[in-house]
Amino acid sequence: MTPLAPPGPLADPVARRREWRSWYFYDWANSAFVTTVGTVLLGPYLTSVAERAACGAVATADDPCTQTLSVLGVPVAAGSLSSYTVTFGTLLSALLLPVIGAIADRTSHKRQMLAGFAWTGALATVLLFATGGDRWEPIVALVVVAGICLGASSVVYDSILNDISAEEDRDSVSSRGWALGYLGGGLLLAANLGLLQLADTLGLTTEQAVHLSFLSAGLWWGLWTLIPFRGLLDRPPENVARAEGGLLRSSFGQLVLTLKDLRRYPQTLLFLVAYLFYNDGIQTVIASAAVFGSRELDLAETSLVLAILVVQFVAFFGALLLGRLARRVGARRTILGSLVVWGVVSLAGFVVPAGSLLPFLALSVAIGFVLGGSQALSRSLFSTLVPRGREAEYFGLYQAAERGTSWFGTLTFGLVFQLTGSYRFSIVALLVFFVVGFVLLLRVDVARGIREAGNVVPSVV
Repeated sequence: MTPLAPPGPLADPVARRREWRSWYFYDWANSAFVTTVGTVLLGPYLTSVAERAACGAVATADDPCTQTLSVLGVPVAAGSLSSYTVTFGTLLSALLLPVIGAIADRTSHKRQMLAGFAWTGALATVLLFATGGDRWEPIVALVVVAGICLGASSVVYDSILNDISAEEDRDSVSSRGWALGYLGGGLLLAANLGLLQLADTLGLTTEQAVHLSFLSAGLWWGLWTLIPFRGLLDRPPENVARAEGGLLRSSFGQLVLTLKDLRRYPQTLLFLVAYLFYNDGIQTVIASAAVFGSRELDLAETSLVLAILVVQFVAFFGALLLGRLARRVGARRTILGSLVVWGVVSLAGFVVPAGSLLPFLALSVAIGFVLGGSQALSRSLFSTLVPRGREAEYFGLYQAAERGTSWFGTLTFGLVFQLTGSYRFSIVALLVFFVVGFVLLLRVDVARGIREAGNVVPSVV
C-alpha cells in the first residue's frame, strides 16, 4: 500500500511544484471532451442520427424533418434531442455531484476516484466511435455517462487544489491548469477540424471523420489522465464532520449537514450566488456565439470555426495573464474587471455589422482573453472560502449549483429572440447576468469569508 502524504502542500518546493504540474494535466486531459465532443461535434452528430431515425434521412433546409421520436413515450422533435440530452445529463449531475463530493472528502483515495471517473467517461467517449445509423439511444446513454463522469472527476480534481497548494498560491496554480486545458483542447480540436476538412481527400465520409474525432477525444482524455494519477499523492481525510452510518449513508447525511451549515459562511454563500449569475452569462455567450454568428451575422462555417480556435488559444494566454494580475490586485478585483469586459462584449454584439468577420474575431479575442481567467480565478477564490476538510463536498455544491441553474441564461436568450426576432437583443439581454453578478461579487468580503472558513488570508485578496 502506498504511504499517505501529510495533509496540505508538500514542504519541499521542488516536490510541491512537481505535484502541481501533475495536477495541471487533468485540465489538459478532460478539455478534449469539452471542446471536440461537447462544444463542436455532438450536437450536429446526434441531430443527424435522430433525423434519420425520425424521417429516414438527414434534414436539409429544403426538406426539413418534421417527425418526432418517442423517448420513454414522450414525443420529441429530432432537432431537439441533443439539447434535451445535455439538459437531462446536467440536471442529473446536479443531483449526484454533492454526494460524490461528500464521498471524496471521506476517503484517502481522491486520485483513484479522479482517475476512475475520468477513465469511465473516456471509455464512454471512445464507444461513440461505434455508434451511428439511426440508433440514437446508445449515443444518448454514452453522452450522459460521459458528462456525469466529467462533472464527478472535476469535483474531485477541484478539491485537490486545496490539498496541494496554500491560499497564497491558488490563483496562479488554478490559472495554469485552466490555461493548459484551453491549449490542449484547442490543439486536439484543430486537428479534428482539419480531419473533417480533409475527409474527402482521405477517403472518409464526414460521419467516419466524426467517429475518429470521438475516438481521439476519448483516448486523449484517458491517456493524459495517467499523469495526475501517477503524480498526485494520497492524503488522509482532514477535519471531516462525521455523520452516522456507512460511507454512502454518511455522505448523504453529510450533505444535509453542509446545506444547513452553509449559513454559517455567509460570504461563501454570497460568492456562490454571484458566481451562478455571471457564470450563467459566460456559458450562454459561449453556447450561443455560433448561432449568433451564423444566423444574425450571416458568417460562413469556416469563419465560425476560426473564431472557436481563436477563443481557445487566446484563452491560454488570458488565463496566465489574469492569474499574474490576480497576484498583484487580488482574484476578486480581477474577476470584477473581467465582468466589465464581458458586459462590453454583450453590448458590442448589438452593433457588429452583418457579414463582418473582423469585428466578430475581435469579440472572439476579447472573450478568449477573459474566459479562462474568470473561470480559473473563480475556482481558486471559492477554494479559499471552503472549510478545511470539506473541499470536495463544497466543490460538489459549486458544480451542482452551476449545472442546476445553467439553463437560465439560455432560456433568456431564447425567450428574447422569440419576442424580438433578433439575436442582437438576446446578446444584450445577457448583460443583466453580468451586472447582477458584478454587484453581488462587489459585496463579498473575501478576507472575512476566508477567516470564517478557518483558512489563512493571503497577502493580496
